[in-house]
Amino acid sequence: MKKTIIQGLAILLSFFLIWFGFSQLDYVKFFKIKERTINVENKLGDLIWNEINRTEDVVLNDSITKTLDSLILPICKANNIERDSLKVHIIDKDEVNAFALPNKHLVVYTGLIVDCKKQEALQGVLGHEIAHIEKNHVMKKLSKELGFSVLLSATTGGKGGQLIKEVFKTLSSSAYDRTLEKEADITSVDYMIEADIDPKPMADFMYQMSLDSKMPDGFSWISTHPESEERSKYILEYIKGKKLTIKPTLTEKNWKDFQEQIKDL
Repeated sequence: MKKTIIQGLAILLSFFLIWFGFSQLDYVKFFKIKERTINVENKLGDLIWNEINRTEDVVLNDSITKTLDSLILPICKANNIERDSLKVHIIDKDEVNAFALPNKHLVVYTGLIVDCKKQEALQGVLGHEIAHIEKNHVMKKLSKELGFSVLLSATTGGKGGQLIKEVFKTLSSSAYDRTLEKEADITSVDYMIEADIDPKPMADFMYQMSLDSKMPDGFSWISTHPESEERSKYILEYIKGKKLTIKPTLTEKNWKDFQEQIKDL
């Protein structure tokens, strides 16, 4: 009897020791899944940007890049986002577009800057794309639409060049699902409120685009972010009753000068 009890206790103790041992394992780290995913994301983002840089007209004008940075900086500063972690690029292209790439690349077309009537509308779009980056929406979208195996193949040579173009097309010309879009919208509004930036022009910008029943090809950002009128409404509903402290980042003159610089490129 005593022997049986001792054997039972030994088995029980062994079970708890095994359970405790497994409970201490960091499975993500153990299988290096997270590390592998991050490596793929970083390499993928850099490969896509290299392809864009090779084929598009990148704006390197110091005055223009610094002015855009001054519009992004308050958002980052007020929301504890490390500005230096974002790789912001301006492309001289008439399309009204901006999009996020893996590895925290953020691409902005000059067409978007010119089309925004107010600086806050541009900041709202930038905040939306920063939210996609901060919430890891970019890789979620790509993994869902293309699959991780395709993303991995794109970073390992072979047909990588063609796959990189496919990944880029997916990011720049197709929509995120509604849940991710709404999360990015509301997060952008929260960013703006924290930074004392008026979020209403962001809603106005979306509504302005939704009024055109025949969406021009150049309005890529809106065409890849559908239900613009609905989104405009829920943004306005979200900020209703909130106490807003509004402080423009640029003077009206500096904002207009910035747009004129863009037009003169």
